[in-house]
Amino acid sequence: MNTTMAVVLALGASAWMAAAQPTNAPPPGAPGWHPHHPPPPFIKALDANGDGVIDADEIANAATALKALDTNGDGKLTLDELLGPPPPGFENSTNRPPLPPIIVALDTNHDGVIDADELVNAPAALKTLDKNGDGKLTPDEFRPPFRHGPPGRGPRGPGGPDGAGGPPPPDGPPPGEGAPPPDGQQQQ
Repeated sequence: MNTTMAVVLALGASAWMAAAQPTNAPPPGAPGWHPHHPPPPFIKALDANGDGVIDADEIANAATALKALDTNGDGKLTLDELLGPPPPGFENSTNRPPLPPIIVALDTNHDGVIDADELVNAPAALKTLDKNGDGKLTPDEFRPPFRHGPPGRGPRGPGGPDGAGGPPPPDGPPPGEGAPPPDGQQQQ
């Protein structure tokens, strides 16, 4: 059950990240244009005025705003309630992008559910994301970092020099050094 919730959260987060566009986005139909998707329910709830920033008043009201997402009235928020349904085409995907920093901060016991105690502590948890101490959360503070390319690739990906994990380097010489010649020809 927790794995399913983590997948749903991850898919929603990836769709949310993919939908984010800079203000100088190309016009519809132009190369590089992508249709805008609305933010996930938890962002819409927290950013009450819809300006893209979670200000001090919205942080202070976070517990009440998030409780409004509790559609089944059980006093806790599941990933489905936080993220909404996955976007079309991602329903059965196994892609697992990182959890949004807001969810990580709110879910202090990391069980994939924001329980009643975590809801009460939501304002304090959100303040931990305020990296510059200005009393508000801007998208660069609450959105996951954007990654280019497949997971495990690139300098900051899990397999890159700045990342952790990823597959170990292959044994043997680097490509082009001591590699067998093409077409099975022997070296002389």
